[in-house]
Order: sequence, then C-alpha cells, then structure tokens
Amino acid sequence: MTTFSVQFLGCKVSQVDAHEVREALLAGGHVEAGAAEVAVVNTCCVTNEAVAKSRKAAARAARTHRRVYVTGCGANLAANAFSGLPGNVVVVPRRSEDAPAFVAGDVGSIGCVQVDARLDRVRAFVKVQDGCSFSCNFCVIPLVRGASRSRHAEAVLAEVARRVAQGHREVVLTGINLGCYRDRSAGYDLPRLVREAGATPGLARLRLSSIEINHVNEELVAALRQTPTVSRHLHVPLQSGDDRVLRAMARRYSSEMFLRRLAPLRDEFNLTSDVIVGFPAEDERAFENTIRVAQESGLTKLHVFPYSPRPGTVTAYDDPVPPAVKRERSERLRMLSDAASRARWRTKIGSDDVVLVDRPGRGYGDDYSPWLVGGEVGDVVRVRGVAVTEEGILAA
Repeated sequence: MTTFSVQFLGCKVSQVDAHEVREALLAGGHVEAGAAEVAVVNTCCVTNEAVAKSRKAAARAARTHRRVYVTGCGANLAANAFSGLPGNVVVVPRRSEDAPAFVAGDVGSIGCVQVDARLDRVRAFVKVQDGCSFSCNFCVIPLVRGASRSRHAEAVLAEVARRVAQGHREVVLTGINLGCYRDRSAGYDLPRLVREAGATPGLARLRLSSIEINHVNEELVAALRQTPTVSRHLHVPLQSGDDRVLRAMARRYSSEMFLRRLAPLRDEFNLTSDVIVGFPAEDERAFENTIRVAQESGLTKLHVFPYSPRPGTVTAYDDPVPPAVKRERSERLRMLSDAASRARWRTKIGSDDVVLVDRPGRGYGDDYSPWLVGGEVGDVVRVRGVAVTEEGILAA
C-alpha cells in the first residue's frame, strides 16, 4: 500500500483528469493522505503563468514526497517545461485517457480495494469529450490533447447515474470542445445527451462547462430550455469582439454571429465568457469592440486572460502588445465584469431562487449566481435575496 495525494491546476477538464488518476490509485489499493509518499500534479499550459505555477507545484511536491508524477497538458508540451527538477519527478507525456493507468501501474497495484471513488465535491464533473480539432492560431491545446474524440453515450449516462447515486446533486458535462460531442454509432449529439442526462432520476441540476458559439444552435437551445434540470447558465468563450482579431486568431465566427446566437438566451440565461486581452492584432479600437460586444451580448462574469505566446502555435513568436497595455485593458474588462455581475445580483433582491449549498455558508443559484446562505453542504434550499455584497447575494 502506498499513500498518495492528487492536485490539479487549470480548467474543469484538468480536475476530471486528476480525479481519474485518483480513482486508478484507489482501485489499486492505495490510500489518499495529506502527508503522502506519492504526489500527482495534473498541470496546465494554457499560459506561461500556468506553466510556471505547474512547475512550482511539482517542485514543492518533490521536496515532501518520495515520488512526484507530472501529468496533464503541461506534461505534453513539445518543449520540456519541467526539465531541471529533482530526480524524483516523473513527467508523464501521455493523453488524459492513458495517464491514470500509467501512474497506477508505475506505483504498483496491491489489489482492488475501492473501485468507485466518490468525488470530493457536491458538484460532479463528467467528461464527455476530449481534444480539439479547431486549431486556433494561439492555442496549444490541440497539440497537447490531440484531436476531438467523444465517449460513448452509454458510458456517460452510466457515470451521471453513478454520481447522482453517490450523492452529487449537480452534474456538469465537460470537455475541451464540448459541442463537438458525437456518439455516431448510438445516434447521439450534445442536445440529445443533455436531454437524457438531464432526465437522470434524482438529479437536481445539470450544467454545461463551456460551449463554443459555433455550437449554440437551435437544437441545443431547445434542449437547454426544455430540460427542467438544466441550469440557466451558459459559458460561451468570446476571446475578442473584433472581427479582424477573430480572423487573426482563426476563430470560426464573427462578432455579429456571437451576438445573434446568444440573443435567444440573453433574457433567460446568465451568460459568462472568456476574453483574451493583448492578442497581436489587437489595437485600442479592437479592444473597444470587445467591450461593446461584451455589453451588447449581456455577458456578466468575464474570465480575462492576457495573451501569452504558446510554443508550437502560429503566433508563438508574435507578442507586440506591451505588458502594461495588457494589464490596463485587463483591468478595464474586469471592472466591466464586476459591474455586470453586481447588476445581475441586484435583480435577485426581493425574488426567490433555488440554491445548491456547496460550501459552508455559500452556494450557487440556478443561474450560477453566488449566494451567501445557510444550510448544510449538499442541501438544495429555496431562498429570497435581501441584499448584495462584494461576495454575492445575501439570502433571507
């Protein structure tokens, strides 16, 4: 028996990948512990900062663990981002579906003790798709995760049912490019998967982690609206609101298309997004277009990322926007995001909502607005908004 710990950096897909390594180690008879012999660090490489944080996490783990396994996107970079670390660090440059078996096999199995490990959160993330075939000019993800591929619908629906049976009240369907989900042999696309996953007995809430605007079509909108358990929240990356920048990024939409596709959802769903600031083609006019589109589309929370050249991409050696300009534009967008979020929160004052309590004193409403609320972790409670604070909506 070996004791182990697992941590992840980056997106929700990285969190799912880390849990799959955790499940493989538990199934091999090993024990999760704080002070462990083996550490797994599932890394991120979406920006230079993410790689630096991943490297620091691996270096810290190397000082306190006998062996450290570095998995995830950072481990698959063409350039060796983890060279020079101590000899007890093992970099695992394998796809997400292959890494758990490699780590578990290298640690060694002592027999099947716990084959169905419960997630350590109220909210369960179920990966239905991995990889991306879009090849945006700035993005390293297709290089480290490979082409788009989907799980069989039967396996996805079985996992959703299993997570609900374990006590998870909310399930989030996640993937690198979620709208590319297809199980052609069984006749499934994402809208059908949403409808059937949402009908799982005992499920309180179903959400999508992120969806490209190209895939927000009439079929998906109908599935989101007509499935009672679907949360009224959708995260749709914008990246830029300027058409010239979008073309330079090799994104597959225009600002007009982004606005048109989101228009049917604006009044009913809380719309959040990602934006890249300081892309090589972005001047002040282009940035102002991003602000305009963010406002016109009704986006609330914006995740703002200063552009960071990634190795192996088309724009790897192109970074003309000064860091100070990136910081200033990022701050302007974050202020816009804060104002839009608070405006939405204020609409909740005097009205009722249903909140899933996911931490002591905190939870999220049906549209993923944050609430300050009582109740036990895991409870689904009906609340009424009485005030807005810096951290969210105060419940009566």
